[in-house]
Amino acid sequence: MSGAKKEARMRARRDHTLKVIKGAKPGVPGRVAQRRIVPRQFPRPVEPIEDLLRRLDEEPVDDPADLADPANGDDPTSADSSPEDAPGTRRTGEPAPSAPRRRSLIILLVAVLAATVVAGGVTGHRWYVDRATDQARQQALAAAKQASVNFVSVSAASVDRDIQRITAGATGDFKDEFTRGQSQVRAAVVENKVDSRGSVLRAGLVSGDRRRAVVLVAVDATVKNVKAPEGRPSHYRIQLDIVHDEASGRWLVSRLQFVG
Repeated sequence: MSGAKKEARMRARRDHTLKVIKGAKPGVPGRVAQRRIVPRQFPRPVEPIEDLLRRLDEEPVDDPADLADPANGDDPTSADSSPEDAPGTRRTGEPAPSAPRRRSLIILLVAVLAATVVAGGVTGHRWYVDRATDQARQQALAAAKQASVNFVSVSAASVDRDIQRITAGATGDFKDEFTRGQSQVRAAVVENKVDSRGSVLRAGLVSGDRRRAVVLVAVDATVKNVKAPEGRPSHYRIQLDIVHDEASGRWLVSRLQFVG
């Protein structure tokens, strides 16, 4: 090996060698301590430092204006996306409502719809109750008219059928009283050869709901008997208390009395 190559090799080795001088171990008194050199190698860089610095200088630098700041609420994924690509977004110039605002609008809409349904249900129920009450009053009025005509329309020729018709339309106290006295009524009608036919002039509802009603009925009748074979007119004003029987669905007379 030539002297120049040997010198260059030694110089490169010195550049990467750390000389550590250590003292001699304790020895015999008066003996000079010996020193020795321990070579240690530095780790070699992955690439030369000059090349690394040059590469860093040549790389492009990001523009700070293009960077999203998460602390300010910026969305780093929205810079390269268009409004058409993002689902649920509006076009340019149309501000999209925030999520809390959308929730508030939905809650308000649900509340309005619920209030409308409740109001419609209350109104519908009230209409149904009013209509059912009106129908019940009309039925009660018609039943009172028919009961009044039945009560004053009795003939010796059909006395049993007439009494049965009156009993069938009665209930409560009135039915009990009439049933107890129907034998006397039958005997009087047959003995006096009674023939009475009545018709309603006017009728009015005093009070009433879907279960009970009080009705006043004005009735005219022509009564024939042994003392008046040609017949004589009679005028009656009858007050009837009637109730709705749930089992049969009919309106029945619970009380009947002559007034005025």
